[in-house]
Amino acid sequence: MIFASIIFYLFSIVAVVGALNVILQRNPVHSVLWLILTFFNSAGLFVLLGAEFIAMVLVVVYVGAVAVLFLFVVMMLDINTTIMREGFLKYLPIASIILLVFLIELITVFIGAYSGEDIFVLTREPIPDPLIVTNTESIGNILYTDYIYLFQSAGVVLLVAMIGAIVLTHRRRPGMKRQNISKQIDRSPKDTLEIIKVDTGKGIT
Repeated sequence: MIFASIIFYLFSIVAVVGALNVILQRNPVHSVLWLILTFFNSAGLFVLLGAEFIAMVLVVVYVGAVAVLFLFVVMMLDINTTIMREGFLKYLPIASIILLVFLIELITVFIGAYSGEDIFVLTREPIPDPLIVTNTESIGNILYTDYIYLFQSAGVVLLVAMIGAIVLTHRRRPGMKRQNISKQIDRSPKDTLEIIKVDTGKGIT
């Protein structure tokens, strides 16, 4: 138990420090690297809780895909930190108001959740034996039964976001070349290919 407590506090402290450095670092690349460190330590906390499937998903999806994508995008963009700092100071009052509203909402949700009777009913329910029901099976049973409509709604929201990103990326802009798929498919090989017979030892002039 002492060893587990030490590991828990170690992961927690590193995760909190990494999360703070994500927003405090001036270099965006360094912020993404700190974000990856935070994800790894959060996965370690999930492993300590016995949720190894969530830990694996966190590493594979967020570290292996999302954070790496962030890193590539940030390194490809020519970001002017001076302009970013000016914009940050410009929108700081509005951002502070929005942050205050979000904090009030979170506090209200937590107070409402822990003051209701549903949380006590859930804590009294027996936890399934890990030897009989695996962690992944338990998540699947809850996700696809009690929260199936929310899960499907989240999928629809992600689909709409993906379609919106594609539409915004492929919108017509002056001077931008676009592929004409039908024209490429309907073209004749005679118009694009030319077969030249080359004699041995003479080459092509």
